[in-house]
Amino acid sequence: MPDAEPDLSPSESNAPSSDGDYGNRRAAAKVREFPQTPGVYLMKDLAGRVIYVGKAKNLRSRAGSYFLQGAKEEWRTADWVHEICDIDYIECDSEVDALLMESRLVKDIQPKHNKELKDDKTFPYLMITTREDFPRVEVTREPRDRGVKLYGPFANAGDLRGAVQVLQRIFKFRTCSLDIDEGDERWKWFRPCLLASINQCTVPCNMRISKEEYRRDIRRLQMFLDGKRDSLLKQMVKEMEAAAKLLEFEKAARLRDEIKMLETLDQRGELDTHAQPEVFYIDPKKGLSGLRKVLKLDSTPRTIEGIDIAHLGGGQTVASVVQFIDGLPFKPGYRRYKIREVEGVDDFRSIYEVVARRYKRMSDQAEMFPDIVLIDGGKGQLNSALAAFRDQQVQPPTLISLAKREEEIFRPGESESLRLSRHAFALRLLQYVRDEAHRFAQHYHHMLRKKSTLGE
Repeated sequence: MPDAEPDLSPSESNAPSSDGDYGNRRAAAKVREFPQTPGVYLMKDLAGRVIYVGKAKNLRSRAGSYFLQGAKEEWRTADWVHEICDIDYIECDSEVDALLMESRLVKDIQPKHNKELKDDKTFPYLMITTREDFPRVEVTREPRDRGVKLYGPFANAGDLRGAVQVLQRIFKFRTCSLDIDEGDERWKWFRPCLLASINQCTVPCNMRISKEEYRRDIRRLQMFLDGKRDSLLKQMVKEMEAAAKLLEFEKAARLRDEIKMLETLDQRGELDTHAQPEVFYIDPKKGLSGLRKVLKLDSTPRTIEGIDIAHLGGGQTVASVVQFIDGLPFKPGYRRYKIREVEGVDDFRSIYEVVARRYKRMSDQAEMFPDIVLIDGGKGQLNSALAAFRDQQVQPPTLISLAKREEEIFRPGESESLRLSRHAFALRLLQYVRDEAHRFAQHYHHMLRKKSTLGE
């Protein structure tokens, strides 16, 4: 997005007609000429005032939906779509840019039909802490009043979390809740989370980046969030060229990669790919603390992987692995598997296969294991997973299973199951992981069934 607000396109039409119905039909016709690209659309009334701002992955399709019969019957739009007499748009480079521009425009213009984003404090914000040595970036519905920089509010927490995951790949900021002090030598021995292994965090928790360098990255992120993408790119190109002249090739290469990711954000910034499920009753921090207590762990777990099995009409079997970091889904860590060595329906052997394949590969490649592996099922599924680790000669992390009927937790070597209160934060977090693994497995199952049915 350029530094100054771009001109609205297409060009402003003549003043809206005094006939509201005619204006509405004209706006509907105008939408048919919109591009099929990401952007922001602005609805106007008879007097030319902006009454609603929205974002879109496909401007023509999304904006056009307001002129269909369904919009006149939908409770969120029925009361005001008849007021639309004109419409314009602003093209954006990606869905992420559109999401950020929508938030800025709503705050600046205050359209009367974006009431929820103007008034409702329960909508999500992007919050950057400013008084820490290594500022954190987080999504919150309860923003602080001091010591933070806020962006928003945003209409959808899932989209916002998706944008954060996209931006984290570029700017590599931390999203954890650790209180990291640069002068505390103990952080040199801290074990980082999986974000370090996949190069999506510069790992201040292990002192792999200085306070000054990390804050420079945060300033770059803020420039992007403020809509100064072009200025940011120019600045980064100058820094890359200066680093190359000083023979700082590692720094230059990192800047080169970040510039490329920013320039191709339209190819990687699809929010539905990264968006996370909405779950409002779980407190991740309390859930993780509860798991440390009930599982008698030496430290609070940070990474959990959940595994589930799904069957394709009793024939083809598939498996899912979902990954949670600090109690929240981490979509780039999700994986799907087709079960190869099992015929028919056999959950035990299917669990054995996927566990053996996944963790043998991780062990061979010296990748960091999660703190907890959660198997969907009872004692039989747990024993199958344990046998896979044993036969591959791989030392398992904390391994548990969760049986759905009574929500019992099974642990290796324990004859009795562990039963927690239905309201326990630890159980709720495990249920969240289990249910997300089930959802992801079923989604893969439906994809394969569709391909099988259509012969794709």
